[in-house]
Formats: sequence, structure tokens, C-alpha cells
Amino acid sequence: MWKSSEGWSMRHALMLSLALNVWLLLRLAHEREYNLGTDENFRGFCTEEKASSFLSNSTSNSSAIDEFDDDQGRVINLDHGDPTMYESYWRQAGDKTTVVISGWQAMSYFSDVRNICWFLEPELAKEVIRLHKIVGNAVTEGRHIVAGTGSTQLFQAALYALSYGGTEPISVVSATPYYSFYRQVVEYMKSGLYKWAGDASSFNEDKPYIELITSPNNPDGFMRQPVVNRSKGMLVHDFAYYWPQYTPITSPADHDIMLFTVSKCTGHAGMRIGWALVKDEEIARRMTKYIELSSIGVSKDSQFRAAKIVKAVSDSCEHAYDSNFFEVSYHVMSQRWSRLRDAVKKSGMFSTPKFPPAFCKYSNRTFGTQPAFAWLKCEGDIEDCESFLRDHKILTRSGKHFGMSPKYVRISMLDQDSNYDLFTKRLSAMRS
Repeated sequence: MWKSSEGWSMRHALMLSLALNVWLLLRLAHEREYNLGTDENFRGFCTEEKASSFLSNSTSNSSAIDEFDDDQGRVINLDHGDPTMYESYWRQAGDKTTVVISGWQAMSYFSDVRNICWFLEPELAKEVIRLHKIVGNAVTEGRHIVAGTGSTQLFQAALYALSYGGTEPISVVSATPYYSFYRQVVEYMKSGLYKWAGDASSFNEDKPYIELITSPNNPDGFMRQPVVNRSKGMLVHDFAYYWPQYTPITSPADHDIMLFTVSKCTGHAGMRIGWALVKDEEIARRMTKYIELSSIGVSKDSQFRAAKIVKAVSDSCEHAYDSNFFEVSYHVMSQRWSRLRDAVKKSGMFSTPKFPPAFCKYSNRTFGTQPAFAWLKCEGDIEDCESFLRDHKILTRSGKHFGMSPKYVRISMLDQDSNYDLFTKRLSAMRS
């Protein structure tokens, strides 16, 4: 009985083993056949999944891509301003920017209780002042430095400081095309202190107002001056792009509130560090109070890292011409803009702004602005440029978000080389 049972079990075990092996072989064959059609498209899968709801199922329209197949039609997301272009420079910098923070360091909320901005790390303040003096793009004497979680938080802190104590919401304006985030933030906050009032060019109320001036401007890249120019106005100058890789430094900026960020200066967007140079002490105190109430200061770890990065930039400017951060970045931007203009000319379907040359006192060269964003216009019968480019799997931001016509789009010039190369390749191949 035992032997019979044992034989029965062994026969069934062999049959089960054979069945499992056959099933495994069939499955491997099926997966291999499937992957042959999908492996080539796996690169960029996350981008395509994220953007799939924005993509058209068909690319049939008045334009056609030339005969070549460009990287299996993967999606290029140039909607945001993620400055990954700078990654190659910082890889080559090696350990010069490495920061080690022990577990016992930076445990307190406070950095310098004697300072108005009590959470500002002294080392970051020192390096910020040094960098501005080297570049010559902003006056730092007689200014208070307020640190923030990027210039986004500082912009909100400035609105709070300037509108504090008012009897009614103060109007916030900016000339079109204005940075799309301004309107979004103001309307999202639904503050009782301020309200979005649109294009500065059409503002005609005899009341206090806050005008936001981005120079060079995001999205179109032009240098900006105040538009309203009335006695009751208060100004916030956003100089995120006033650095010599983007535009000639013609003179030090000298205004009441000036905003800067490492995001576009050095490319470290993920660090989330910005700073404001503020002339009035009370405004600086209110801005500090806003940041205290919203986030109880700014990450010390990020400040330590920002100080190290900014120091490395200044050192490269003073001691190493071949690896001078702004020189290297200038040439990268110059090459990218040259390639974009060539692609636009070859296609004949688009146009970009032309920028007048100016002498840069930092680099001692004359050149035209080469912005971090391209303000591209679809010419001819194309009314929705964003949708048109989306059909070619290029994601951009429509001009309507900047108070302008949808014939315009904003395109990031700061993406990785592989994405930028593919973008200009596709653009140059488009024909009407």
C-alpha cells in the first residue's frame, strides 16, 4: 500500500513538473514577443504616463514630421523650467560642493537671533553678498537679506509685507506677458490683503497697488521696467534671471525689494532656496514674519548646501577661467539659442523674439539676451500653438496662461541635452 501510494505521488509530481516547465516556456516566449514591441518605448515611460491625458491619438494636421523616426516618438516635457541642463557642470565639479552634516548639527530653529531674519545662516548671507559683488548685478549695501523657500515663498512674503494693515485688498498687477505663477498664487491664496488685478498696462485706479516686475521677463525674456508709475505704487523686482549666462549685466540692480533664487542662478531647483534684498527694515521684518508663520523659517540643511554651491560659483569666477561657472553656462545657452533659431528658420512655421545687444560689465562682451525660456509663436493659420506642438509630443505652456494669445507658447531652454537635441530636431522637421 505504501509503495503504491509512493508511485502514484511520484508520477503526479513528474506530470506537474512537466506542466509547469511547459507553462514557463510559453510565458517566456510570450513576454519576449511583447517586449520586442515595448522595450524601445520604455525610456521616458513615466513622462508618457504623466502626459498621456494631454496627447492626441493622431498627429494628422497641416504639418508633417520628416521621414526620420526620432527616438520612437517619446514625449518631451518643456512645460516647466526644471534646470537639469546644469547637471553636467556640477558632476564635473566633483567633491568641491559636497556637504556633510552630522546628526547633532543644525538642530535649533535659530541661526542668528541678532539678525532680523533670525533663521538666515550667516555663511549663506556672506556668500550671497560675495557673489553679487563679483557679478555686479545687485546692490547689497544697506540691504537686509531675507531667506525663503525659493523665490516663490519670498514673492508671497513681499505681498504680505506690502499689503499688511490695509483697509481693503490691494491690487496686484504685472505687465503681460506676466509670469503665470503670479496670477495662480494670488488667486489661489484668496487673501483678504491683496487681489489679482491683471495687466499693469491697463491698470488705471487711483489706489495703492503692487506691481510685479520680472527682468529679464518670464516668459518672453525682455528686460522690464515699471509700467504703471504712480505715486501709490509699490514695486517687487524679480531678478531670478539677471545673471550673466542669460543676459548682459549692464549695472547693479538697485530697488526696494529684489528677489533671487539658486534655482535659475546655479540650477539647484530642488534645494528650494532663494533670497530677497530688502531696503526697508520694517518690510524685511514683515517678510520674515510671514515666513515664520508659514514654515517657521527655512531649512538649515538647504542653506548649508546653498552656501557651499554659491561659494563654488564665486571661486570659479575668481580662480578658474576654464571652469568659470558663468562662462561655461553662457556658452551652453549661446549654442542652444543658435540651434533654436536655426530650427525655427528651417521650419518656417515659427518665430522667436529678437533681443538687442548690450555690453556686459561682468564678462566684458556684447551680446543679446539668451533667456532661460523661449517665447515661441506659431505663425500662419495655427491658432493653438500648445495643442499643435502637443500633437508632436512636445509639451509646452500656452500663452493664455501669461495673459497672451494661444498662438504663443513658453518653452524651457534648460532641459537635459538629450531632450533639447530631440526638441530642435523635431522642430526643424515640421513643415506646413
